[in-house]
Amino acid sequence: MRPSGRAPNALRPVTLETGVNRYAEGSCLVSFGHTRVLVTASLEDQVPPFLRGRGQGWVTAEYGMLPRATHTRGRREAAQGKQSGRTQEIQRLIGRSLRAVTDLRALGERQITLDCDVVQADGGTRTAAITGAWVALRIATRWLMEEGVIAVDPIRDHVAAVSCGVHQDTPVLDLEYEEDSAAEADANFVLTGVGDIVEIQATGEKRGFTRDEFEILFTLAQQGIAELIAMQRAAVG
Repeated sequence: MRPSGRAPNALRPVTLETGVNRYAEGSCLVSFGHTRVLVTASLEDQVPPFLRGRGQGWVTAEYGMLPRATHTRGRREAAQGKQSGRTQEIQRLIGRSLRAVTDLRALGERQITLDCDVVQADGGTRTAAITGAWVALRIATRWLMEEGVIAVDPIRDHVAAVSCGVHQDTPVLDLEYEEDSAAEADANFVLTGVGDIVEIQATGEKRGFTRDEFEILFTLAQQGIAELIAMQRAAVG
């Protein structure tokens, strides 16, 4: 039995609330159970120096956890003067995931930054951030088209992410913290709407895991991401 009582193939309750920031070109408050991430999409009419003059845009992400997102208060990374390796790895993952489904040339020389701030963490913050960031990006690019700033839709497909793991020798979908911290193995899957793999991060924690277990985890991820993409469609209309 899972701590939450969920079936092995069940997601936590998921919500994707849009329009939560009046100033950002796109925004989404995403919840995977008790994990909540606020995502805002901000447009800049410039690109990083390495892209200047190339006629294409850029999509990037920043990620952070609010001090009391967990059981005890964590220091702001700005106060420490540097980002942790974990933070840098996660925000690069979010950026790669979104660029995988974005036509950067259709953006022109513009950058969209997805700021992903973890309000409350209970496992799966990076997968929630990716899933909510696509919604915020979709809203921002739709605004660009409606305003006549760009003529071609730069969003080529959906992208969403979910965690899976082996908990008490059972492959399960969408781990909460209690499961994640005790899992024998865990993985994060990032897939597109057509099912293409963007990234898989899989690690044996207490033991190695078998090919058969991995195949079950992958099947669970495909099912969960299909459900998440249906929620994305509903959220953006």
